[in-house]
Amino acid sequence: MAVHTLKDLLGEGVSGRGVLVRSDLNVPLDDGKITDPGRITASVPTLKALVEAGAKVVVTAHLGRPKDGPDPKLSLAPVAAALSEQLGRHVQLAGDVVGTDALARAEGLTDGDVLLLENIRFDARETSKDDAERLALARQLAELVGPTGAFVSDGFGVVHRKQASVYDIATLLPHYAGTLVAEEIQVLQQLTSSTKRPYAVVLGGSKVSDKLGVIESLATKADSIVIGGGMCFTFLAAQGFSVGKSLLETEMVDTCRRLLDTYVDVLRLPVDIVVADKFAADATPQTVAADAIPDDLMGLDIGPGSVKRFATLLSNAETVFWNGPMGVFEFPAFAAGTKGVAEAIATATGKGAFSVVGGGDSAAAVRALGIPEGDFSHISTGGGASLEYLEGKTLPGVEVLDRPQPTGDAA
Repeated sequence: MAVHTLKDLLGEGVSGRGVLVRSDLNVPLDDGKITDPGRITASVPTLKALVEAGAKVVVTAHLGRPKDGPDPKLSLAPVAAALSEQLGRHVQLAGDVVGTDALARAEGLTDGDVLLLENIRFDARETSKDDAERLALARQLAELVGPTGAFVSDGFGVVHRKQASVYDIATLLPHYAGTLVAEEIQVLQQLTSSTKRPYAVVLGGSKVSDKLGVIESLATKADSIVIGGGMCFTFLAAQGFSVGKSLLETEMVDTCRRLLDTYVDVLRLPVDIVVADKFAADATPQTVAADAIPDDLMGLDIGPGSVKRFATLLSNAETVFWNGPMGVFEFPAFAAGTKGVAEAIATATGKGAFSVVGGGDSAAAVRALGIPEGDFSHISTGGGASLEYLEGKTLPGVEVLDRPQPTGDAA
C-alpha cells in the first residue's frame, strides 16, 4: 500500500494549518469516570507531533452508541479532561459537532491549539447508510480546518466502518495515516504475509457468530486455534456434551460441528471448566471436566488443566494472535483462565515469539490483570478492525487512504 503517513504531512509542513484528526477515544466509563484510558494514551503521539509542529488541531471521535441524538452521559467532556492531562496542554471541547460553537472555536484556534469536537455520533449522519448524508457531514468537518486543511486518520478501532469522519472525509481532504493506524497496518500485514511458524491463534469472547469469519479464515493458515470464553460452550455442545446453563448459541451448533470435523487437527478446546450457579462476582467457583458440566451450573472460565494445556501449546509458538478473554475476567474468581493464557503468551514473547493482542476486551484484560503491556509485541486498539482484516475483508477507512490525494477545494 502507498499510504501517505503523518511523517509525510509533517514533512510538507503544518505550521498554521488546520488538521482534522479522527482519533479513537471510545473509552469505558463508570458513572462518568474513565476506567481504562488506553485508547486516549494511544492517540497522544500523533496529536503531540502535530501540536509541536504548530498545527491547529481539530479532533473528532465518538463515545458509545447514542440512539436519539445528543446524550449527556456520552459527552466527550471527561475525555477532553483526560486528553488535556496527557497532552500537557488545554484541550477545548466544542459544545456541538459541526455547529456554531465548533465553527467559532475552530476559527479562533492559534498554532498548537487543540479542539475536541463533541461526540461525532451525536450527528446521525456520521453512521448513515446514505452516501449523500455522510458526505454532507464530511464537508462540514472539512470546513473546520479551512482550504489548506488536511485529514489524519488515527482511529484504528473504527477503520472498518464506512462513516463520515472515517471514510468520506478522506475523499475531500489530503489524507494521511496517523502513527497509530500506520503501526496497526504494518503489524497486521506482518501477521498475514510473513508469519513465522508455528502460528497459534487464541480466540475467546462470548459468541461464535462474532468470530466465525476469522475462524474459517485462519483455520487454513494457523497451526492451532485455541477456543475459550463463552464461545467454547457451543463447540462443546457440538461434541454432544451438556453445557448446563452456560452461554449457548443453539443456531451455531451445526456450524461448530462442521468446523470441528473439518479442522480437527487445528481447533483446541478446553478440557475443564470453572462453573458456578450464577453470573456474579460472589459466585462460588468449582472446576469440572468439560464433558461433565452439571445441568444447574454455568461455565464462567476455562479450568487450570486447560490453561496448562494451552500454555504448553503456546510455549512452542513463533507467532501468536489473541482476541477475546477466556472467561469473565472482571470477576476475580473467574479471571485465572484469561490471566494464565495471557501470561503464557507473554512468556512466549519473551522467548522471541511475535505476539499481537487483538484489541477490545483482550487489551482491557491485560491492563486489568496487571500484566505489563510491554510483555507483548503489539496490543491493538481495534478488535473488530483486526478481525475483519484477518478475515480478508476490505477496511473502508484504510482503503480510502490508499487513494490519490483529492485536488482543489473539496470542502
